[in-house]
Amino acid sequence: MKTNRQKASLLIIDDDEQIRSLLVELLCGNYRCTNVASAEDAITVLGESEFDVVISDINMSGISGLDLLPHVHQACPDAAVIMISGQQSIESAIEAIRGGAFDYVMKPLDLNHVEAAVARAWRHHKLLKQKRSYEENLEELVRERAEQIEHLAYHDVLTGLPNRVLFLDRVTQALTAAQRNPEMVGIVFLSLDRFKKINDTLGHIFGDFCLTEVAARLHRCVKDGDTIARFEGDEFALLLTQVKGTEDLIELAQVIAEALKPCFHLNEQEVFVTASIGISIFPDDGQDSSTILKNAGAALHMAKMLGGNNYRFYTSDMNARALKRLELETSLRRAVEKEELEVYYQPQIEYATGKVVAAEALVRWHHPSLGFLPPAEFIPLAEDTGVIEQLGAWVMHTACSEARTWQANSFGDTRIAINVSSREFRQPHFYDRMVDILAQTGLDAGKLELELTETTIMEHTEAAVESLMKIRKLGVKIAIDDFGTGYSSLSYLKRLPIDTLKLDRSFVNGATSDPDDAALVMAVITLAHNLRLKVIAEGVETEEHLRFLRLLRCDGGQGYLFGKPMPAEVFRSTLDRDIDYARELVFSVH
Repeated sequence: MKTNRQKASLLIIDDDEQIRSLLVELLCGNYRCTNVASAEDAITVLGESEFDVVISDINMSGISGLDLLPHVHQACPDAAVIMISGQQSIESAIEAIRGGAFDYVMKPLDLNHVEAAVARAWRHHKLLKQKRSYEENLEELVRERAEQIEHLAYHDVLTGLPNRVLFLDRVTQALTAAQRNPEMVGIVFLSLDRFKKINDTLGHIFGDFCLTEVAARLHRCVKDGDTIARFEGDEFALLLTQVKGTEDLIELAQVIAEALKPCFHLNEQEVFVTASIGISIFPDDGQDSSTILKNAGAALHMAKMLGGNNYRFYTSDMNARALKRLELETSLRRAVEKEELEVYYQPQIEYATGKVVAAEALVRWHHPSLGFLPPAEFIPLAEDTGVIEQLGAWVMHTACSEARTWQANSFGDTRIAINVSSREFRQPHFYDRMVDILAQTGLDAGKLELELTETTIMEHTEAAVESLMKIRKLGVKIAIDDFGTGYSSLSYLKRLPIDTLKLDRSFVNGATSDPDDAALVMAVITLAHNLRLKVIAEGVETEEHLRFLRLLRCDGGQGYLFGKPMPAEVFRSTLDRDIDYARELVFSVH
C-alpha cells in the first residue's frame, strides 16, 4: 500500500456523478483522487494543481474530452490521459489516441480493466517524468560543458586568467575606445627570470604553484577594469586603461617588483622570483594592437637581455635589433651546411715543461655580410635557439679530426679541449654522439677533454655526476671552465669526477693588483692540488701574470701571452716549432 506522500494524483472528469463516485471509490486507496463534472471545471483545476493521471469522459456537455486534451498536456505535460467512452466503435478509440490519450476504456466499465489501465498510465507517467528529467539534466550538462569549453577557449587552465586570445580581443576594444576619447593605453609584458631552472630543480608542482601565486600577486597590483592575462610558460601580460603618463607605468613596474620580493613557499621549499618587464604605450608606440603588442615584446626582450629583474620601455631601435637577431638566427641555422664556420685553436702551456699540452677549440663564423664573428656574438644565440646542439656536434667532430692529425704527426701528447654547453650536456644522446665521433675520427678518448661550466654541472648535480663518471670511464678528461664565476663553492669539488680546474680570467687579471683576488687564486690552487686536480689559468696576458702563477705552482696557463686562437694550419705549424718562445718565456720568468 502506497503512503499518502507516495500516492499519484488522479483527476477524474465525467458529467455522470455515479461514474465519478464509482471511480473515486475504486481508486482512492492507491491514488489521491480529485473529481469534477465538466471539462470547464477541469481546466480550472488544472490551472491550480498538477496531476499524474487524468481520466476523462469523451462525450460531455460543453467542451468534449477530446477538446480538453490540449489543455491537459499544456498544464501537465507528463500526465497520462485515459479516455472513457460509451461508444463501442474503434474509430472513437483511434481518435482519442491520435489526440494524445495514453489509453482508452469503454462503458460499461470493467473495474479490473480500469485498475489495470490506471496502473499502466501511472507507470507511463513515471517514465515520461524520468525522460524529461534526463533530458533536462542532459541539456544542463551540455550547457555547462559548452560554458566550460568557452571558458577554456579564452582562459588559462592553471591560473584562470584570460589567455592570449581574450587579451588580444580586450586590447583591440581598449584601443578602439582610446581612439575615440582620446586616451593612453599601457601594455605590459612580464616574464619570470630563470623560471625554467625552478621547474627543472624543484619540479613542475612547485613551478605551477609559483605561477598561480604570481597571478594572485599581480591582481593586487592593478586597478579594477585592468586586465591580467597569462600567455604561455612564464609570460604574463597586463592591459592598463586610463593611463595618465609614463609615471603610472613606472610606478606599476616598481609595485610589481615589490610584490614579487617575498619568497614563495611550498612545503619546506622556498624560492625568490624576479621578473623582466617590457612596456609599450598607445598611441606613442603604435596605432594598432598588432604593433603595440609587438613593441611590448621587443621591450621585454631587451629587459631580459640586460640580465632580468628590470623594466624597459619600448624605443624605436628595439625592433631593428630584434630583426637583426632574427636574421642572424636564420643565417646561423645554415652556417654549418654552407661551411661558414671554422675552428680555431688556442694553446695551453704546461709551466713545468713549457710545452703545449692541449689546445682549446674555439669556433669562429665567417658571416657572408657581417664578416668575421667571434663566439660571443653568436654562441648565446645558438644556446637560445637550440642550434647549439648541431653546432656543438660539428665543432667536436672537426676538432677531434684535427687532433687525430696531430697524433699522426708525432704530437700525440697534445689534448683537444672542447667547450660543452649546458643544453648539449643535458641531451640524453650526448654520450652516444661523443662515442660515435671518437669512433669516426679515430681519436684516442684520452686525448679529448670536455670543458663544462660550474653552472652546467650544478643545475642537475646528481645526473651530472652520473654522466661525468660514465664519460671518464672512457678515458675522456673533464675540466671545469671559468671556475669561480658560477656557484663559487669549493666544497662540491670533492664529489665531482673531474681532472682540471680552469681559473677564470677575471681572477687572473686582478691577482697581481687585488689582494682579495690573489688570496682566492692561492686558495683555489692549494685546494685543487690537495684534491689531486690540475689548475689551468685563463687570460694569462702579461709576464707578471705568469710570474705570479708560477710562484703559486699553478700547473699551466692559456692566454695571449702564449698565443691567440689560431686556424688549424697555423696551430699545426706552431706544434712543429713546439712554441720555442713559449718555453723560453716560461723558464725566463722568475
